[in-house]
Amino acid sequence: METSKVVYLGGLSCELTHIKSKQKLNTDAPTDNNGKGQAFSPTDLLATSLAACMFTIMGIYAENHSVNIENSEASVLKIMSQDSPRRVIGINVHFEIKLQNQDKKTQQALINCARTCPVALSLSSEIKQNITFEFV
Repeated sequence: METSKVVYLGGLSCELTHIKSKQKLNTDAPTDNNGKGQAFSPTDLLATSLAACMFTIMGIYAENHSVNIENSEASVLKIMSQDSPRRVIGINVHFEIKLQNQDKKTQQALINCARTCPVALSLSSEIKQNITFEFV
């Protein structure tokens, strides 16, 4: 079964549909690449997927170890090349993990989970991943 369907809507916008859930989201080209910037760009999704995947893997660990990280947040910065070909050359993610139990063992386990998520391991080594963690 396919994962998703993408329809080009024109005007540099696409509609993405997740097949199983039927959820939809739109993309738009960024303003620095002829777009209107009215939605996530495909490269925004790439960068944002890294943080979401890291949270997902941390969440699995947290649920399996009775650790609560709900309402934690991540800020994502995508860094694009200035030369051709246009590509993502870096992704900065800063996590603010709300963790009641501040023991170092749990913190390190969460960090290890994040750094070994499928997206992190799938990205080219040419994309610098600068990941920071703040436990609050």
